[in-house]
Amino acid sequence: MGEGHGSAPLDVLAASLRRERDRVGISLTELARRAGVAKSTLSQLESGAGNPSVETLWALGVALGVPISRLVDPPRPAVQVVRAGHGPILRSEQAHFTGSLLASCPPGARRDIYVIDVEPGVPRHADPHIPGTVEHMIVSTGRIRSGPIDNPVELGPGDYARFPGDVAHLYQALEPNTAAVLVMEHL
Repeated sequence: MGEGHGSAPLDVLAASLRRERDRVGISLTELARRAGVAKSTLSQLESGAGNPSVETLWALGVALGVPISRLVDPPRPAVQVVRAGHGPILRSEQAHFTGSLLASCPPGARRDIYVIDVEPGVPRHADPHIPGTVEHMIVSTGRIRSGPIDNPVELGPGDYARFPGDVAHLYQALEPNTAAVLVMEHL
C-alpha cells in the first residue's frame, strides 16, 4: 500500500479483510489458501501490519469475490440525517404498508435502508429480489411476522431477524402501529 500512508490504510484493510472473510464464512487459513498468500502474511494484514502489493490485494479480492476498492476504501466521514417522515415514501398496493427510503445504494455499496410502517390486515407478499439479497430487520414498535413465505418469524420491539430476500417473503403486522428498520443487503 506504499510508504508514507501512515497506519490508517492498513487499519482499513485489516477491518475490511476480517469483515469480508466473515461475510464469506471462511477461516484465515482457507482465505490464504484460496488467494495463494502465506497465512502469516494474511495474519499480519488482518492485524494492521505489513505492506501488501497490488497483486496480493488483487488475489485477496478475487478469493473474497470483491473488488480491491472494497478492501481499501476508508469509511465515509460525512454525516447524513433523514428526519422522521421526510424520506421518500413507497406504498404497497397490497396491504397497509409503507416504506421510507433512508439511504439508497451509492456506487460501490450494496445496501438500502428503509423505515417501514405496517398495519394489521392483509400481509404484504414480496417477490424474490436479485440473487444474493439478504434482509435485516429490527422492530422498533409493535409486532410483525416476516421472513420467507415458508418460514416467517414473529418479532417484537428490539428483535432482529436476518433472512434471504431472494426468495418470496412477507411482512404482516400483528399489532397496530408496527414499525421497523429494514436493511436490504445486495451481495
